[in-house]
Amino acid sequence: MRIAETVTFGGSGLDRAGRLRGDAEGLAGLLKAGRILPVWRGRPLCADGGHLGWLEAGHPALAGADAPVFLGLDGDLPRFAADISHWSPEAGAEAVQAGFFDPSFQTHPALPGALGFGELRGVMLRLSPREAELAATAKALVQWHRSHRFCSACGAPSAPTEGGWHRRCTVCAAQHFPRTDPVVIMLVTHGNRALIGRSPGWPEGVHSCLAGFVEPGETIEAAVRREVLEEAGVTVGPVRYLASQPWPFPASLMMGCHGIALTEEITLDPAELEQACWVSREEMLTVMAGRHPAIKPAREGSIAHFLIANWLADRLD
Repeated sequence: MRIAETVTFGGSGLDRAGRLRGDAEGLAGLLKAGRILPVWRGRPLCADGGHLGWLEAGHPALAGADAPVFLGLDGDLPRFAADISHWSPEAGAEAVQAGFFDPSFQTHPALPGALGFGELRGVMLRLSPREAELAATAKALVQWHRSHRFCSACGAPSAPTEGGWHRRCTVCAAQHFPRTDPVVIMLVTHGNRALIGRSPGWPEGVHSCLAGFVEPGETIEAAVRREVLEEAGVTVGPVRYLASQPWPFPASLMMGCHGIALTEEITLDPAELEQACWVSREEMLTVMAGRHPAIKPAREGSIAHFLIANWLADRLD
């Protein structure tokens, strides 16, 4: 797909500078000259109207932060991220909300009011491609460090190394690397129609492409066929890869594919899908425009929205 990397969080050409990660002294120098993106409980620092909030090393808002993670070189400017999830807002601060999407915007007393911590889903469309890639990388790495503090081989504490791109066990010296979970997400079509569905717990009316995790020993194509058959009872024949999207919620790589359905009858797995249906191109135009009486489109910025929009525009080549 020629426009594959225009998807949100797509490759912006960031120099991740892996060659520099093993030089602890050099990284310390880069940190002094660079900028740090604070991440609080999975939320990057950002401005009310978009853009990320970058701080200098030693800023009061970074007090008590975990060791910074080196994201790479943005031109000549070193970029880092730091987890400040230990910080607790004062009483009376805007409450974090439970649910599919939390729109709250948490400010910090050491920062101007225009800056705060917001959910990445809410700001991702306002970020430049470079900032979106940096934010996705920062969120995923910070979350990995928070959930992998102990060695999976012996259970002892592990410590970050290589600029935050490894963890090494303090006892058995086992090395651990950031985790990314492969997920297939598929635009399944049959003639002029596409198959969409909704999972239990999604916002009312929202439908998307079917998706699922790739299992060990499985190809991408086999995963597409298995997931569609399991979730909707539809048999898929030819499958081709289209585009991918890093999706740091918390740590997936969405691999977008186009599958051609060989059957039409839908048999739902109620544990996976609440509803599934075939939608024609003409009806999908109404869905994507937000005018359909019962179906709402996939979130803008997601690869599902990207695939459907380019199917409608005949740009899957």
